[in-house]
Order: sequence, then C-alpha cells, then structure tokens
Amino acid sequence: MKNVWKKVAALTMAAAMTVPFAGCSNNAGSSSAAGDSSAAGDSSAADGSTTAGGTLVIGGIGPITGAAAVYGNAVKNGAQLAVNEINANGGVNGMQLELNFQDDEHDPEKSVNAYNTLKDAGMKLLVGTVTSAPCVAVSAEAAKDNMFLLTPSGSSLDAISAGDNCFRVCFTDPGQGKIAADYIADNSLATKVGIIYDSSDVYSTGILDGFKAEAAEKGLEISAEEAFTADAKTDFSVQIQKVMDSGADLLFLPIYYQEASLILQQAKSAGMDMTVFGGDGLDGLIDQLGDKVDIAQDVLVMTPFAASSPDEKSAKFTAAYEELTNGEVPIQFAADAYDAVYAIKLALEKAGVNDASMSASDICDKVKVAMTEITLDGVTGSTTWTADGEPTKAPQVMKITVTDGVGSYVSAQ
Repeated sequence: MKNVWKKVAALTMAAAMTVPFAGCSNNAGSSSAAGDSSAAGDSSAADGSTTAGGTLVIGGIGPITGAAAVYGNAVKNGAQLAVNEINANGGVNGMQLELNFQDDEHDPEKSVNAYNTLKDAGMKLLVGTVTSAPCVAVSAEAAKDNMFLLTPSGSSLDAISAGDNCFRVCFTDPGQGKIAADYIADNSLATKVGIIYDSSDVYSTGILDGFKAEAAEKGLEISAEEAFTADAKTDFSVQIQKVMDSGADLLFLPIYYQEASLILQQAKSAGMDMTVFGGDGLDGLIDQLGDKVDIAQDVLVMTPFAASSPDEKSAKFTAAYEELTNGEVPIQFAADAYDAVYAIKLALEKAGVNDASMSASDICDKVKVAMTEITLDGVTGSTTWTADGEPTKAPQVMKITVTDGVGSYVSAQ
C-alpha cells in the first residue's frame, strides 16, 4: 500500500527469521483466501520434513524495525499466517513453503541489501517490498534477475514499473484518488472540497494528483489545497483555517493516520464541522485517537479491509491473525500480505510448478503468466491481475462509528 508510517501497538515480532508457514488447496483458477487457520500459531513448517516437491522459499522485505515497523510487521505476520495455513493443508503441488523475511528499515539501500541476502538464501519468489521507495529500488533488481515480485502495499506508480515480473495487491495512489473523487461526486457528499496533504510524501501527492484529475471530470470544486511537509506536521491550524474559510463542505485527507489524528483534534477545536474523507492511510486512526475516538465519528475511509467488518472472510482472518499475534488486531497491510501469499499459491497451481529446485527465473516465467489467469477471492476482495501487474477489484469505503467510546468500521457502500 506505500510510503507508510502507522502505529499499531505491540506488532514487534522477532525480525529477519526464516519461518515456514501455511493454506488451503483450491482449484487452479480461483481460490478463497480465508483458509483453515488451525496451524496459524505455529511458526515452524509442519514437523520440519520436506515433501517430494521440496521447500519453496518465498522472500519478504519490509521495515520490521524503525518508524515504519508497524507496516513491515503486519505484512510479515499476514504472510506467515497464509504460509502456515497452506503448509497445514498439504502445501502447493507437493511443495512446502518457507518464508524468509528481512528487515529494510524503510530504506531503499538496505532493501536492496536484503534482496541480495534473500537471493543468496535461495529465494524463488518475493513478497515485497512493503513500502514504495524501497520497492522501486528492489523491483529494478528483481527485473534484472527475472525474479517474481508481488508487493502487497507498494502503491506508487513506479513501484512495479521495472518489468513484467512485478505485480501488486493494493491500489495505486492515483487510483485511490480517482476512486475517492468518484465516490464523493456520485454520492453527492460535497460540491466544494478542501484538501490537506503532505507535499513531501509521494503517497500523499500521488493520491492528490489522481483526485484532482477526476474531480475536474466530475465537476467537484477544490476550494482549498493546503500542504504540509515532513518537518512541519504538528501544527495544522493555518491549513485548517484556510479550508474553513474556503467554504468547503468536505475535507479530503490523502495522508496517514498519525497526522490525520492531529488534524481532527485541531479541527474540532477550531469549530470545523464538515464531512471528512481519507484514503487507506487512515487505517489505524481509531487506535491512534484512543479515548478521543469520538471525534472520528462518521469519518469515511477507503480501505479494502477492516478487522471489525462482519464479512465472514474478514472475521475468520482477523480471528486467526489475533491468535497468531497474541491478540493484535490486523491492519490492511496484514490482509494485503495474506492475499499476496494466496495469490502466489494460486498462480503456482495454475502454472503447474511442482519442483522447488527450479530456478527463480523459470518459476517467474510461469507464474507471471498464470497471474493474469487467476481470480483470488481474498480478504481484500475478489481480485484479478492485468499483464502490467495491476490488480482489478472493487473499492470499498468504510465509515467509522463510535459506540460507548469504542470505534469500529461499517460499510458505507
């Protein structure tokens, strides 16, 4: 999903472990990604034995230490859960899966180093990287090697532009912006929109660009477009006042939840009273606000996954994830990673890959074709992929509701 910085407590799992994990076999053309989670708490592969097809190493790269660690740990845990389920249900075409997840601290150079470490360790496919800037760097290396790459959350346009070996699970940033403008216009939520965004962040500016282009097509007026930067993101009083003075009837926040929580608190103090709409970067807002969560009442968030959703797949995944992580609530990044591993499973089955000793390049040649022929019925929605690696799935808009001081998501569709 992204150049991302979220805070979710206690997702500090041990870093850079080589862990075998596991999911259910389905047919070779479609699959449901909420499998039997009976082995979800077991971080070792079955009994340590190797099946006839061998052990296929899936690499993972993301920040499991540092400021963006919440995202990397969520991806690591989501991928682990899927691998646990897959192995517990017999593996893939006679092969067991093993996940080797390396820390990149959200740093492109360290991410490339992690990629090289994984290659040396026998990686055959890559789930990663988690954040966009490292993904740009690593995807260039993966393209040179013809290594299959599926990023769960790298949402910038150039995160997967290096080659036909690169795919993603999440929407692009401009794609999110377009979806947001369409939803606002089609549901008559506003005629004038005020925007507060981070001009130093490609995630934020990418969503902004897509939003502005579609807003013009839809006849939405952008009455205020106010920026902040990474070195000035605590006092938003000026931006808030300009949005209020502009006559906007909706505030669009293409930013992350840490800054959004401050903006909501300061907007309330300033007397702002308008609809608030944000991208998937706002996932985590409820926990961030804590006992101030009441101010998030009716905030609209674009996210393909919400742990509190009554949807059966989401509920099953959430329960298994909480068991694996001793009670941690999954965020969208975890769901994206879970779906990424199941997509790889489905593509391996479709391609008939059954020998873990095949070269990474040979596996990639088969899997990248199969990716365009599968449909994944996952926890983030029903997804297909185009040959340029982009996902096709229906967007979801959720509304935050607060009851007795407890926030949750409900569908706004």
